[in-house]
Order: sequence, then structure tokens, then C-alpha cells
Amino acid sequence: MDMATVPQGRTRTWNRPMLLLACAMVPATMVAVAGLAIDDRLIGGMPVWAKPLKFTLSIGLYAITWAWLASLATRAPKLVRRTSVVIVWLLVVELVLITGQVIRGRASHFNSETEFDHRIYHLMGVSITLVWLLSLVLTIIVTRSEIHDQAQKWAIRLGAVLSLIGAGFGPVMAFPTPAQTAEVRAGLQPVALGAHSVGVPDGGPALPLLGWSTTGGDLRIPHFLGLHALQALPLLALVLTLLATRLPLLRSELVRVRLVLVGAAGFAGLLTLVSWQAFRGQPLIHPDLWTSAAFGVLAAGIVAGTAWARRAAAHDQLRADTRDPAVAPSSR
Repeated sequence: MDMATVPQGRTRTWNRPMLLLACAMVPATMVAVAGLAIDDRLIGGMPVWAKPLKFTLSIGLYAITWAWLASLATRAPKLVRRTSVVIVWLLVVELVLITGQVIRGRASHFNSETEFDHRIYHLMGVSITLVWLLSLVLTIIVTRSEIHDQAQKWAIRLGAVLSLIGAGFGPVMAFPTPAQTAEVRAGLQPVALGAHSVGVPDGGPALPLLGWSTTGGDLRIPHFLGLHALQALPLLALVLTLLATRLPLLRSELVRVRLVLVGAAGFAGLLTLVSWQAFRGQPLIHPDLWTSAAFGVLAAGIVAGTAWARRAAAHDQLRADTRDPAVAPSSR
């Protein structure tokens, strides 16, 4: 049942296609974990089942988040339902292709070693591009819907936008590296087209499980960070609402809205910072002086923004006092 058609006083239900996808990712994750335990093969220096595990977790989190967000839509209920169904099937195709390549012992991403591998990778690219476009459709519908809690409304809007930006790093990683471009110009067939790493080949020293390079830049970092703004910012708004029962400062809606805006600005700043770091070929765990200084400026900005948000409580109190005839000075 869609939000727009729910009778007054009834609870609005979550989006069923997304909820089913999230549930399906539980056994899929268990299969990937089992694969890690019993299969010692490596692809690109990483366990073969590491990628399916990351994708089942990511898809599950995406699906459960959109199962909730789509239920908030007050516009175009049929479009929301149909768009959700298509996204679910596209993500299932994506995961099936990744798992199929793992079973074959072949890389799923950037693999152009054979014609078949290249076609698999191309199909995955088409699938995930369509997911991005359809997620944009859902984002527009949800952000234009009526959400009464202003802090939650802004958290959802900004989180969805940052998530789309993060997802946009996927196509960026698909661009050939300078070395691959040189091979193509020389008439050779590169083994791979595109890369996660910047400044170093894929498959080098990396963080456990995550696979992020420890010797060069890695575009998976801003990709990961941006994607999960979709969960982080609404979660921030929810935590602020829960804390408002204990902290009088947070009972002001204006304070909560400002804190969400500060959180979104900080998240966007961090996304920009790790993107800048990755594009310069710099490992996340080895920042240079410029990166460290930029992080310090960002942290100072968040502290200043938090102080700005706190002042909203005084503004609300002054406005309340002005409206209260027992407090406001007499004008007679």
C-alpha cells in the first residue's frame, strides 16, 4: 500500500520490492561469507568472494534504506512502485554476474581479457547506470514529497543527493588509465579497461577486505563514502530527534535542522577531501601536509557550524518570549 493511498490513522508500509531485496541479501551474504571461509582463490590480490560480500552488504543496505524512503513518497505511487521493481531486478542481475565471474575465477570489473568477459563487464555497466538513473527518479519524487519533520526532510534530501554523487564515481573508475590508453593506441588488447587505483596498478598492497590501496589513490573511497550518505544523514536526524527527549537544546526544530545542515556540509566536505586525495594518487592512510591541513580546516568548520546551530535555541527562546504577553515588555 502506498503512502498516498493510506487512510488516515493507518501506518504506512515500506516499499515491498526493496524490502524483499534486502531480505534476499541475508542468505546471499551468508553464501559469500562461506565462500571466503572455504575458497582460497585470489583475484587481483583479494579473496575471490570479497567482492560478492561487499556487494551483498551494500545492496542490502541500499534496499532497506529505499524500502523506507520510498514509503515516504506522497507523489506518483505507481511510478515509485514500478521504478523500485526495475531497480531490484537490475541489482539482482548485477549480483548474479559478479557471482558468476567469481565461480569462473575471473575478475568481474574492468575485465576485457576475452570477448565474453568484456561483454559481462559491459552488461554490468549498463545495469548499474540504469540503477543510478532510476535512483535519481526516486530521489526527485521523495524530495518533493511532504515530510513534516524539517530536520528529517533535509537529511533525506541532502543524503540522497550526496549518495548520487558518490555513485557517480563508478563510471569514473571505468575510464581507461593512461597505461591502458597507450596499449590501445599501440594496437594491443589490454587485460583490463579502467581501475580502482590512481597512480599505482590495481592488485597491490591494500586494506584488508575493503581492498583500498595503501600505496596510491583509490576512487572506491569517495564512492563508498558518498553512497552511504543516504543512511548517515537520515540516521543523524533520527538520533537528534531521539536525543531531544533528554536534551532541551535539541527540542528546537531550528537547532536540529541546522545540525543536519552542518552534518551534510561536513559530509560533503569530507567527500570532496577524500576525492581530492584519491585523484592525486595519495593513499587514505598516508595523507600529506596539504590533506591534513584541509582536514583540520574542515573539522574547524564543523565545530563553528555546531556553535551556529546552538545559537538557534536562543533565537527560538527570544521569539517565544516576545510572543508571550507575560514576558514581553508592554508597549502601552
